Amino acid sequence: MSLSPLPIRAADGIPAPRALPNSSTRRRRASGIALALVAATVFFAAPAFAREAPQSFSGLVKEVAPAVVNVSTTEKVSGGPMMDLPFQDLPQDSPFRDFFKHYFNGQGHGENHPMVEHSLGSGFIIDPTGYVVTNNHVVGKATEISVKLSDGKTYKAKLVGRDERTDLALLKITADHSLPALPWGDSDKSEVGDWVIAVGNPFGLGGTVTAGIVSARGRDLHEGPYDNFIQTDAAINRGNSGGPMFNMDGQVIGINSAIYSPNGGSVGIGFAIPSSIAQPVIAQLREHGSVERGFLGVQIQEVTPDVAESLGLKGSAGALVAKVTKGSPSETAGLRQGDVITRFDGKDIKELRDLTRSVAATRPGTKAPITIWRDGHEMQLSVDVGKMPAQAVAEASEPGTSGVPVTGEHKVASLGLTLGTLTSDSRNELGLDKAVKGALVTDVQDGAAAAEHGLRPGDVIVKVGQEPVDSPAQAVERINAAKTAKAKAVLLLLNRRGNELFVALPFAQA
Repeated sequence: MSLSPLPIRAADGIPAPRALPNSSTRRRRASGIALALVAATVFFAAPAFAREAPQSFSGLVKEVAPAVVNVSTTEKVSGGPMMDLPFQDLPQDSPFRDFFKHYFNGQGHGENHPMVEHSLGSGFIIDPTGYVVTNNHVVGKATEISVKLSDGKTYKAKLVGRDERTDLALLKITADHSLPALPWGDSDKSEVGDWVIAVGNPFGLGGTVTAGIVSARGRDLHEGPYDNFIQTDAAINRGNSGGPMFNMDGQVIGINSAIYSPNGGSVGIGFAIPSSIAQPVIAQLREHGSVERGFLGVQIQEVTPDVAESLGLKGSAGALVAKVTKGSPSETAGLRQGDVITRFDGKDIKELRDLTRSVAATRPGTKAPITIWRDGHEMQLSVDVGKMPAQAVAEASEPGTSGVPVTGEHKVASLGLTLGTLTSDSRNELGLDKAVKGALVTDVQDGAAAAEHGLRPGDVIVKVGQEPVDSPAQAVERINAAKTAKAKAVLLLLNRRGNELFVALPFAQA
């Protein structure tokens, strides 16, 4: 059984990608090996600025390969009754029943039986005493973990700690001698075009080396707030998960984690967790067994060009504060809804991920300076970073668009909106608190600015610009005032079934 951790969403029109499974299972084996021979040789003159490709990686491989290990796991999972197995519909006298019952270890007699799954992945030793780094999805919920060294010796491993958010795990094995270990490198110094090699355990074949270059940096696979992958064309396949990516100095600059592929095999697009993210996480796992992350207590949005225009902000860098959590470090620091955070703890915030990663990497209790944009100018604040709560933040539910009572309509032709009065009935329908005031969106014109920017019936406009509104008439008045002032866009704060977000709508141009 092949697992599919870390799924990657595909863009429209692009074949669905697949994550790098953590295993090459014992129940499935490679059906064949295809070989291709290329007999043409073409010579090109290298540009003066190009560095010659290494004649061989053998010296580097001899240096690093002994510290790369195979990780195998055993997981007992509940097996279903016979109705869950392939022979459920076969006649009692069918010879295939005995075949399938034997194949599934005799399971399926109307009772639940534990099933054993075996999977294989990769890892590498970072300390001579036996600390091993791998992916979290490699170990999964394993009941037993084994680590096999390059010399063939196998050791039982203990799970020291795991971090689902970054897909990292730390294991510990105990040997009677000092083990070969690998040094961390600085992934921030790697550049697109640099040579890299990957060593791992593809398809359970054991130590396998592939080479390529850094194809891209900072890849966001839309799987979490800490996505910042190194992309490479070095061949990465099933079972490579958790294995190291090396620079030419023999330093680990990445942990191979996922592939983008229409068929599950390598097509030259692989992804590795950069060492700049992995190293501090592994250090915390080693020290505490878990990871503590910084916490501000804000919900943030992207600063689009329209949002920047409506706020008088040059450029679209930064993170827009959509909500400030009561009692949070951000509220204590004086952050407000509608602020744009442009720097945090001395680091520029160019996009949302920059702030998320910077805050998460900050030790709780640290006092960090923040630069914000408010009311047309920069301000400096200071925040005492808190500790990220263990529970996940619930996602906003999709609001319904039917059955919302409408009272008194006001049209905003320049935006393609129709607004109505927020009544007690509409509050109940939308699940809104009595304290929520504003203008209810009752209709959105197809093709208009409001529709193109995601507004929908049931949204409540609670602010126009930075000013709260109490009624549709007041909302229309403020919107028209912004248009009269020749603003290119107007910033609206919406309440969508209890969740608040900013949307900047450009005015229709005559």
